[in-house]
Amino acid sequence: MPRHGVSAGEGHPRSSWETESDRSRGSPRLRLLWIGLAVALALPDSLVLWAPAGAHPLPTQSDPARFSRLVPQLRNAFGWWNLTCPVCKGLFTAIDFGLKKEPGVAWVGSMATKLCKLLKIAPPTVCQSTVQLFEDDMVEVWTRSVLSPSEACGLLLGSTCGHWDIFSSWNVSLPAVPKPSPQPPKPPAPGAPVSRILFLTDLHWDHGYLEGTDPDCENPLCCRQDSGLPPASRPGAGYWGEYSKCDLPLRTLESLLSGLGPAGPFDMVYWTGDIPAHNVWHQSRQDQLRALTTITALVKKFLGPVPVYPAVGNHESTPVNGFPPPFIQGNYSSSWLYKAMAKAWESWLPAEALHTLRIGGFYALSPRPGLRLISLNMNFCSRENFWLLINSTDPAGQLQWLVGELQAAEDRGDKVHIIGHIPPGHCLKSWSWNYYRIVARYENTLAGQFFGHTHVDEFEVFYDEETLSRPLSVAFLAPSATTYIGLNPGYRVYQIDGNYPGSSHVVLDHETFILNLTEANEPGATPHWQRLYRARETYGLPSALPAAWHDLVYRMRGDTQLFQTFWFLYHKGHPPSEPCGMPCRLTTLCAQLSARSDSPALCRHLVPDGSLPDVQSLQPRPPFC
Repeated sequence: MPRHGVSAGEGHPRSSWETESDRSRGSPRLRLLWIGLAVALALPDSLVLWAPAGAHPLPTQSDPARFSRLVPQLRNAFGWWNLTCPVCKGLFTAIDFGLKKEPGVAWVGSMATKLCKLLKIAPPTVCQSTVQLFEDDMVEVWTRSVLSPSEACGLLLGSTCGHWDIFSSWNVSLPAVPKPSPQPPKPPAPGAPVSRILFLTDLHWDHGYLEGTDPDCENPLCCRQDSGLPPASRPGAGYWGEYSKCDLPLRTLESLLSGLGPAGPFDMVYWTGDIPAHNVWHQSRQDQLRALTTITALVKKFLGPVPVYPAVGNHESTPVNGFPPPFIQGNYSSSWLYKAMAKAWESWLPAEALHTLRIGGFYALSPRPGLRLISLNMNFCSRENFWLLINSTDPAGQLQWLVGELQAAEDRGDKVHIIGHIPPGHCLKSWSWNYYRIVARYENTLAGQFFGHTHVDEFEVFYDEETLSRPLSVAFLAPSATTYIGLNPGYRVYQIDGNYPGSSHVVLDHETFILNLTEANEPGATPHWQRLYRARETYGLPSALPAAWHDLVYRMRGDTQLFQTFWFLYHKGHPPSEPCGMPCRLTTLCAQLSARSDSPALCRHLVPDGSLPDVQSLQPRPPFC
């Protein structure tokens, strides 16, 4: 059950790394009891919270099945068959108390570090730094959710002793107002105004980037001073960036922003987050705020009076992916980040938007007559946001708020653009399915969806819920500015039905621009940002409406050359050397149809024999975290 009433402690004490005390943790069996559940929570997902290099999209955790399968083993191991409900709850109350004491936190960290090293999840120094960064927050989350007396005993002894409902299903409420009949947008009249929107995402500035260092080091992020030098047989990191697990130096971002002229002019900018680098095992709040203020100042310097509308990425916080819902108060909360964002972005956003940004990291505003822009905090849907273990039911009430915004826009006759970082097809199942239902209800109002996060160039098609066959919306997933991993730097420009009465505000076309690192890093060369492709021209699309993208997927299924073009552009002109065979192709194409997570029926027509690919486990994306 949701536990919004649980108050958070104001303090956030840092643990003493070497201190241990058996007294605070109880008996050996008690220690084994809670560490067994902790490991059961962490290990099935390859310790993703502690392993920044292993952050591929994960299978959803929408039900407790994987925990339930472990219960008989745990009972046998620890002799729980005769454990009564009162004793169980008393036991876990003691666990909660012992864990939150400083020695208990330190012991959790010690155990996690040993596991990380034993399983070779990351180099030893990365293991220790990551666990030390995560340990306080993880203990707080574990004791509020997985190890809370009601949740844990409900799992171990059944529903008569408590209720285990982590990641359970839930639904938002839609208004009783009948849905209008679908009305596809009409093509704009010849000569109608067209707006250009610059789209920036996943900049990932690495203030520690160092030319000449090893781009293939053992750490999750390389091309840094701690990466060391490469062997004499291999070149070091390039001046402008590198095709490896490296982020960007500030000069490359300056080059991007200063070289925007040929791609403009721009009417506005959508900027969907992920500002800091991928050195997630060694980041402080001060580091994150420096990245926020430095890159915001750079954007303002080069874009001047052009309005910029940001969204919150999963890397803005530390620990990475850690975004507590607003009911978490005190030093554990995200208020330090949201308040800093509001201050940095106050020249771009009106007071009403700044108000909700400070509370939950999301907002809405009207950039022009007839258009409403909604910036969502997609961390509240994220599988990697460990704070959602406490309560994943519509965190911050954001989806219900979205429904209200969309209904108000429908009543006014306005159109809506939604921006966010993590795409809806990558979200926890209940959040994703609720969002899908909202998109279907307001298909006439929703004119565009724009996301990032995956670092590659793709899209997600939405269908009617009744038949899953009529395309009604499309989310565009733009490629990253960063090279991480093995990519060219890039950015996107959208052409939108322009600013005039009766505009549909839909996407008419888009262009992607890149910096070819091979050319830029040549001795004596200067960076030249070039257009990689135009979508409609390259793919032969009659429009940029949802049906055109649906048809493109099915054309690529049977046209190898067309798919290879897509595969090349998917990787911003620098695809992996390994060929993408038929299983890879079907998995990639299925992902373009999967705007709703854990919904294999969306791909049922893609594979003639019905052997659907496992999108979540096989999707050939570059690692991101």
